[in-house]
Amino acid sequence: MGFRRSRNDDRQRAREPRINHRIRVPEVRLVGVEGEQLGIVATSEAMNLARDAGVDLVEVAATARPPVCRLMDYGKFKYLQKKQKQEAKRKSTQVEVKEVKFRPKTEKHDFDTKMNRAKRFLGDGNRVKVTIMFRGRELAYTDRQRKRLLEIAETLQDIAQLDVPPRMEGRTMSMMLNPTRRGGGGGKSSKSNESKTEGAGEKK
Repeated sequence: MGFRRSRNDDRQRAREPRINHRIRVPEVRLVGVEGEQLGIVATSEAMNLARDAGVDLVEVAATARPPVCRLMDYGKFKYLQKKQKQEAKRKSTQVEVKEVKFRPKTEKHDFDTKMNRAKRFLGDGNRVKVTIMFRGRELAYTDRQRKRLLEIAETLQDIAQLDVPPRMEGRTMSMMLNPTRRGGGGGKSSKSNESKTEGAGEKK
């Protein structure tokens, strides 16, 4: 196991730029801490400049002739690189869309259950599509149900923001909610909001 760990370390090291004593060429094209061009200098002189400035000598263009090196805090550089990669990964992650469906005559118990499900989805960082499905004569009450959807959005405003307002699509009316950074999928504010939603529940 020890041999395997050492081999992995060697591979990781090979992917990283050479720094300080690992730079063995006689001279380098040197870039200063602030990005200023310092010209071609002996590697030993570049090492001394790095030591005097309390930073590292880092090879940033190994294939150039001579190689380009820069004076920098390599530990801080690696930390910032890691943060940038994490941020890029976070932004590239696809946010899942969850759907919660109601009917104009959904019973209060089912309504509360689905509201809690919507809060959980939002708390998990998902977008939520809230849909009311109509049939037959229920289409005569679309204005009332549009108001109901807006009341739901207001109820959830502590953990969600309205992204797409209520709109009709055939026999359904939907709106889209985006989670806010404050979303946590619960807590005292959620409980107080539940009571407001129940009041807005199944009136027709």
